[in-house]
Amino acid sequence: MNVIDWTSGTWTNAPVNVEITGDGMRVTAVEESDAWRITSYGFVHDTEHALLAPFAPGTAMEVSFRLDFSAQFDQAGIFVKVDDTSWIKAGVERSDGENSLGAVVTRGVSDWSLSPVPGWQGKLVTIRASRSGDALTIRARADEEPWRLVRVAPLDPEAAVTAGPMCCAPTRAGLTVHFTSWQTGPADTSLHPDD
Repeated sequence: MNVIDWTSGTWTNAPVNVEITGDGMRVTAVEESDAWRITSYGFVHDTEHALLAPFAPGTAMEVSFRLDFSAQFDQAGIFVKVDDTSWIKAGVERSDGENSLGAVVTRGVSDWSLSPVPGWQGKLVTIRASRSGDALTIRARADEEPWRLVRVAPLDPEAAVTAGPMCCAPTRAGLTVHFTSWQTGPADTSLHPDD
């Protein structure tokens, strides 16, 4: 994997503060920041903090962060953007008192899937998005645990896509996420480990 420089991306929406140090990047989110389109809630939120760089076909991108959430809907992970109405965010979100691994896939309207990860608090979480053929495959792990499959979603192989680290704080001020790495490399060769 090749390191992506924190200064090479462009923010979708500026955070309250960004601090780049030798051990990564700390991002403080704006209160009420979020990314969602319409489904169930009826609103459009496009105030996420996503640091985006080009995401070419046949490559993978990984974002790592220290999981330290305490408030409803605190979230961090990776954001993959085609345009304002077509995007995917994947990572960990705190919902109803527990951390869950999940993804929001948006093509005009958003959907949402979650799976609890109660043992992940305090660990280093890595989210991996792999762009191969007509699909985006999302995997995740905590520390050095085995990768787990989060989502497979359609992604136009011809589309110009950007991606990178993302965080949001829909319900509070003061969320600071410590991102420790941002890397790119070749796409995963298969969907299943034994293929």
